[in-house]
Amino acid sequence: MMEQNTELISPTVIIALGCVVLFLCLQRKNLRRPPCIKGWIPWIGAGLELGKAPLEFIEKARIKYGPVFTVFAMGNRMTFVTEEEGINIFLKSKEVNFELAVQTPVYRTASIPKNIFLTLNEKLYIMMKGKMGTFNIHQFTGQLTEELHEQLENLGTQGTMELTNFVRNLLYPVTVNILFNKGLFLTHERKMKEFYQHFQAYDEGFEYGSQMPEWLLRNWSKSKRWLLALFEKSIPDIKAYRSAKDNSVTLMQAVLEILEMETNKLNPNYVLLMLWASLSNTIPVAFWTLAFVLSHPDVHKTIMEGISTVFGTASKDKIKVTEKELKKLLLIKWCILETIRLRAPGIITRKVMKPIKILNFTIPSGDLLMLSPFWLHRNPKYFPEPELFKPERWKKANLEKHAFLDCFMAFGGGKFQCPGRWFALLEIEICIILILYKYDCTLLDPLPKQSYLHLVGVPQPNDQCRIEYKQRI
Repeated sequence: MMEQNTELISPTVIIALGCVVLFLCLQRKNLRRPPCIKGWIPWIGAGLELGKAPLEFIEKARIKYGPVFTVFAMGNRMTFVTEEEGINIFLKSKEVNFELAVQTPVYRTASIPKNIFLTLNEKLYIMMKGKMGTFNIHQFTGQLTEELHEQLENLGTQGTMELTNFVRNLLYPVTVNILFNKGLFLTHERKMKEFYQHFQAYDEGFEYGSQMPEWLLRNWSKSKRWLLALFEKSIPDIKAYRSAKDNSVTLMQAVLEILEMETNKLNPNYVLLMLWASLSNTIPVAFWTLAFVLSHPDVHKTIMEGISTVFGTASKDKIKVTEKELKKLLLIKWCILETIRLRAPGIITRKVMKPIKILNFTIPSGDLLMLSPFWLHRNPKYFPEPELFKPERWKKANLEKHAFLDCFMAFGGGKFQCPGRWFALLEIEICIILILYKYDCTLLDPLPKQSYLHLVGVPQPNDQCRIEYKQRI
């Protein structure tokens, strides 16, 4: 009897076990994850190797592992996507989230609590997008021109300066005067110099500050606290300021109004974050654009011919730049966009909320989905001769309708593109027009190579680059 039961049960058990094994195999196949670079140190993972030269690390990993791969570093799983299917999912999937991806870096760098950031981010984004969007952006043209003329006067008739400092001396005060409050905390030379030093230290350490505990970064933390203290003192002045011309509200005033309405507080943390967002990439993009233009004589000559045609020969009169003139000088905008293509931020990121499938891989929830504009812009499939500075490639972009070239991701993509992109482009465009109209400029050093050391923001130069400028009248 026992033998008979055993014979009857055995086929059933075998079939059941076979089904379980088959199910597990299929599930394992369906949950196949991308190749993962783990490193050998717990929690740190591949962080040390990644940190040495992040942009090079990403490109070598793409070549070795293919278009989708994961890097485990500093306790995070970062899955990079480099081809069309992954890019489309990054931009369009409802299962990936921008705000959750950046809430921790925002807290570490600006001390903004995560719950407040998640509550306010969309409201602040919509407001900024409206004030600096395509319908309103040209209201800044006259103000930018006036402010830049004022700062150019401070440079004198001639001089030699490190190009980064040349650009900073122009754009730091202009940006603060327009978006925050004219003369807010740049009222005299000593204070201005101190501000520049602390902001530069904060900006240069921003990536490390976004990833590491503050107590490990003594100098960076000191500059962060100095800036927060300065902004806290400045809030009453920011709130009270009104434009002498039209009594308009500045961008920072609009931010503070939302903060006060939603939290009943006016803390300086958003002032710090807004200032960093408005300056951190604008300065290096202006630097690289001038460097590229001045190191390409044919491009420089064509731009100068266009400026002379539109504004005439240089004189002591301050020229007025309007939308009409900007449309006649499209080559300058092409040069800026081509510069941004070549010096794009290292990464943009989203957080995976639910498992998503890309190619044959399943990306688990909790992963940070990463896209590298820097390397995407070097893909010859999208940008032929990708390493060459070719402003004319932007002739194909429909800039009249504010559309960039396909796969141009420097300003992010999808719902949360940079809301200040049009203001930044306009500011750099007018800045270059006025510099080249007023001065004969010469680079005294070769075009520097970019640093590969950071993932956040525009790559910095790894060598100094001096500019000599002489007034043209």
